[in-house]
Amino acid sequence: MHIAVIGTGYVGLVTGACFAEFGVDVTCVDVDAAKLQRLTLGEMPIYEPGLEQIVTKNMQSGRLRFTTDIKQAVEQALVIFLAVGTPPRPDGSPDLSYVEAAAGSVADYMNGYKVVVTKSTVPIGTGEYLRKLIRERQKSPLNFGVVSNPEFLREGAAINDFMRPDRVVIGSRDEEAIAIMRDLYRPLYLIEAPFVVTSLEAAELTKYAANAFLATKISFINEIANMCEKIGCDVHDVAKAIGMDKRIGSKFLHPGPGFGGSCFPKDTQALASVARDFGCDSLIVDAVIEVNRRQRQAMLPKIEKLAGSVKGKTIAVLGLAFKPETDDMRESPAIDIIKGLIASGATVRAYDPVAMEEAAEVLPDVIYVDDEYAAVADADVLVFVTEWNQFRALDMGRIRDLMKSPCIADLRNIYEPAHMRELGFTYVGIGR
Repeated sequence: MHIAVIGTGYVGLVTGACFAEFGVDVTCVDVDAAKLQRLTLGEMPIYEPGLEQIVTKNMQSGRLRFTTDIKQAVEQALVIFLAVGTPPRPDGSPDLSYVEAAAGSVADYMNGYKVVVTKSTVPIGTGEYLRKLIRERQKSPLNFGVVSNPEFLREGAAINDFMRPDRVVIGSRDEEAIAIMRDLYRPLYLIEAPFVVTSLEAAELTKYAANAFLATKISFINEIANMCEKIGCDVHDVAKAIGMDKRIGSKFLHPGPGFGGSCFPKDTQALASVARDFGCDSLIVDAVIEVNRRQRQAMLPKIEKLAGSVKGKTIAVLGLAFKPETDDMRESPAIDIIKGLIASGATVRAYDPVAMEEAAEVLPDVIYVDDEYAAVADADVLVFVTEWNQFRALDMGRIRDLMKSPCIADLRNIYEPAHMRELGFTYVGIGR
């Protein structure tokens, strides 16, 4: 089988590379020729563990190609994945202009039966809208199928999530398209991956609902953490106890400075927009968004209280990406925190294992350094923003001695408060 993937962003590149790893012939298409040239040379546009290896391996085998020639890619492919961006508009609704453009190109160059698959996260009703768009734009009437196949890839673990998914969702009313998708995903049947075959609309809603639910767990535990600070108990004890209930589960019960990234902020806003479009309430989702906004705002006063005042102070920030194992700065809590610190008169010195180049695009006034210890030298406060594993076993005695004043704002609860205080730090965490 030959497939095409339109868009070589995070989702498109991982999707194309992993299908090639399954033995499928894959052509990845993008309008950015310079980006494709770098990919052809083995240079990854994103940091994702394991991605460079499978891209290089499958390019060398001839199963994975990159091109700007969408006509040739569409003509050769049986299945065409739309994996382009759907950025939020000012009102929170997704901008479908890139999806529409990609679907229009498919219609222009369709030369036989094709299965058109939305991998992009799109509003409910997009699949049927694209069916209508393609029919109207076709030069001559040709049969085709439309499928919603949402992705559930975690940044930093995307390869494993694709190869060993919790589930594969296939939404369509076209039996032939469903059969082709089952064939395409045949390697996952061998490991008994669960498949959910449903309507286009249910598949489209599933992606939003899944991310909104996970975001809800994060906002919930952050709200509980704030209660714990007032009460005087440890949120970790509460999270551990409630997480042992199998109906709740322990994942995503980790307090912090609020969720970020390319999915949760965008998808919660989009789900609230969908609810408005269909005349429904979204009280829980609206509350999740508001709690997250307040959680971010609460971080700066926490740091300022620790420092007395940040004006004229040097603040060391460890971790910039919105989560570990990625260089993604989209909606990272570090952005709001650092901008607030600088606006209050602080000098910010920062280190992140992989995200500093990306961070410099949105945070140009930060001093970027080569390692953790360079960041804390003569600093008045150390702020942990991202819980990279390499931050979990730092020489805290050395950190203390390097700092001007031994103060820590641990926004990810990486260290134990009692131990830090024994070492001589003034320490604050989240909900502890």
